[in-house]
Amino acid sequence: MKDFSHVDREEAVCIDLNHAIRSTLTVTRNEYKYVADVVTELGEIPPVECYPGEINQVLLNIVVNAAHAIADTKQRGTITIRTRQVDEMVEIAIRDTGTGIPEAIRTKVFDPFFTTKEIGKGTGQGLYIAHQVVTVKHGGTLALESEIGKGTKFFIRLPLKAERKPASL
Repeated sequence: MKDFSHVDREEAVCIDLNHAIRSTLTVTRNEYKYVADVVTELGEIPPVECYPGEINQVLLNIVVNAAHAIADTKQRGTITIRTRQVDEMVEIAIRDTGTGIPEAIRTKVFDPFFTTKEIGKGTGQGLYIAHQVVTVKHGGTLALESEIGKGTKFFIRLPLKAERKPASL
């Protein structure tokens, strides 16, 4: 828990994203342990300059959503997390074997207040905030691929060196 929580910082710091992923998995374990196995394929990646607390929140939102999508299938599934360096960026790919996202709504999943969850289960803020943190604050990209009945894969790409953005969105 101590590794996961970071005091909000006004300056970006270099962190080991693989360590951040392991910490996130520890924090989210109760969300996925009854519905999914987690496979990590963490590559050798350099430290990334970022705002650690916010990146941990992005990872948490996506892992929890993956666990919920798998739970909706009523079958035990898998969450696979991979890291690798791509040019001057680090990519984190998070794949689930959940229900998948219908093509008609894929363009809306990063919109504020958009949720596919039933009333009282989701606020529609998780992926919106994740998108803002990755793209606006860090100058990275957040994209997805999905297939109904097979699952969804999110791709987070962060530059090795943070862009200088204000501390809050």
